[in-house]
Amino acid sequence: MKKILVALTVLSVIAGFSNLSTQAVTTDNTKDKGYISVNTSAESEVAPDLAEISFAVKTSDTKSMQKASAANKEISDKVYAELKAMINPAAGDYIKTSNFNAQPIYSYSNSKRNFEKYEVSNQVIVHTKSIDKIGKMIDNAINAGATNVDSLSFSLSNYDSQCDELISKAAQKAYKRANILAKAVNSTVFGINNINTSCSTDGNRQPRLYMAKNMLAATADAAPETASGMSISNGVIKINANVNASFFVK
Repeated sequence: MKKILVALTVLSVIAGFSNLSTQAVTTDNTKDKGYISVNTSAESEVAPDLAEISFAVKTSDTKSMQKASAANKEISDKVYAELKAMINPAAGDYIKTSNFNAQPIYSYSNSKRNFEKYEVSNQVIVHTKSIDKIGKMIDNAINAGATNVDSLSFSLSNYDSQCDELISKAAQKAYKRANILAKAVNSTVFGINNINTSCSTDGNRQPRLYMAKNMLAATADAAPETASGMSISNGVIKINANVNASFFVK
């Protein structure tokens, strides 16, 4: 019986040494692992193919909120109709209204509140790929009664695919650069430790325009031959992709 116990004890000790040996081998395989970090980028300039224009329609009446609201609806409908005739829904163009607001307007004098008028405002927004018609759209909308052009912004319909392509280029540059650095220090790249990517535009493609009806009238009087279509430059959109990666080396 004692011999059996001794044998079991010896086997347990051997098993313990076997586990220790295995752990040591694992540690030896990883202790010399290092990594190289690189940061690369890729960029491109692309002509935008989407535009969004926001037109404001403001009306007022000193007697009745209903009259101010009715006048706003009449003008908004005219602006909507003008723009609808110029867009292409089959290409994804659309028009919507938003930010309807109706409120009394007061002035203050000697700490006293004085009623001035009822004011109603509304926005007609057009989303279009018809970039070449933007100038004419602005002219027609203001002629139809739009008070202001609140904003005009350009963008890309294929932004995601453009980003994917640039990120791929930046990642290839990162891998190439990591290999150059590894070779310079007599090492070899053998895997990815981690990788982070980002993609953005330059943020400068959102020009803002403010144009009152009387400004358009003055322009038409000064140069009737150009009043049929305002000249709008959409420029280009710069897209930037960045890759921050680290690669294992040995």
